[in-house]
Amino acid sequence: MQVVHPVCCGIDVHAKMLVACLILANGEKKKRTFSTMTADLLQLRDWLVAVQCTHVAIESTGVYWKPVFNILEDALTVILINPEHAHALRGRKTDVKDAEWLADLLRHGLLQPSFIPPPVIRELRELTRYRESVVREQSSVANRIQKLLESGNLKLGQVASDALGVSGRMILKALAKGESDPRKLAALARGKLKEKRLSLEQALQGRLTVNQRFVLGELLSRWEQLEAADARVTSEIDKYVQANPKLARARQLLDSIPGIGPRVAEVIMAEIGIEMASVFADAAHLASWAGICPGNKATGGKRLSGRTRKGNTYLRSALVQAAWGASLKKHCYLSSQFHRLVKRLGRKKALVAVAHSLLVIIFHVLQNDQTYTELGGDYFDRRHVEQQRDYYVRRLQMLGLKVTLEELPQAA
Repeated sequence: MQVVHPVCCGIDVHAKMLVACLILANGEKKKRTFSTMTADLLQLRDWLVAVQCTHVAIESTGVYWKPVFNILEDALTVILINPEHAHALRGRKTDVKDAEWLADLLRHGLLQPSFIPPPVIRELRELTRYRESVVREQSSVANRIQKLLESGNLKLGQVASDALGVSGRMILKALAKGESDPRKLAALARGKLKEKRLSLEQALQGRLTVNQRFVLGELLSRWEQLEAADARVTSEIDKYVQANPKLARARQLLDSIPGIGPRVAEVIMAEIGIEMASVFADAAHLASWAGICPGNKATGGKRLSGRTRKGNTYLRSALVQAAWGASLKKHCYLSSQFHRLVKRLGRKKALVAVAHSLLVIIFHVLQNDQTYTELGGDYFDRRHVEQQRDYYVRRLQMLGLKVTLEELPQAA
């Protein structure tokens, strides 16, 4: 078998230690064990550089590969491997065998590297993923508050469109402090909620116990802390993007796509980067990597399943969120696509299909460095004029009408 990388190394990484198997140009194998402390990782790098090692393969094991990658990436070509693509044979499962197996596969060019974004994108990803965790925790606290209100016979969420809006929080804080008079609580309403004062008084006739009021106060405090944390990290992300002209330009381009706002654009940049051509061969490869295209599981000429892969969960969530936003816009190509598909596929599958279209648009927008060009909500009608005409003729004939078609003169 052809040797692609004459001097290379396979590394099996764990939390406290790693095993490295180095293959030299003459085929000799050298195996050493290092701890994952920074000092030992620097010794590993010096050892590999001294023997002129060019490529290193590491399995993607949780977050344990990151310290090793951070130390080696400046001096060597580091390839991150999906463990499913490089499993050793059964009965040979040891750390040394795993490292040796990785080195053998790497030497003959049989490993498929995973996508690792450059440091600028990785720094952005740290911020966006932290913000995502804050938002999820905030949603969890909001749900817990709603459950607590329901258990106390309070129906604030059924009257107020946002139980944690300005008026809702004032009412909830008063409840947590011991106020139980529905009239006094309803008098705290502001804005449009004042118009629902009678309904609000009925909704606030509950029975919160002392312990429930304590828990409500704690949950409100936690929700406000998370709200402040969300604001801080969003401000930090905005500063980071503005400080990098390429990131700022990419966010501006993505913001021109229907359904994608600045926050979603930041998540997309953090997950796929902004350099398309150097990472993904085309839009189809990007969609396959993201797990946002139909699966292809078939045998014996029969298709077994078309389910999508899990892919990148952060990217998938952002794209589906953007697809839902685009589906609500008027005179929009993506909205028209959603309404065409939802009748046949259902809402969830239609949203995934629109998310796939969004990802294809994102690829071309970033690759060509051009803003999005809207095709229009009547794009499909203009594309299939004869099909649309025949459809409506058949519908009229089904109603018992005789249809005669006559072309209108074209405007000068």
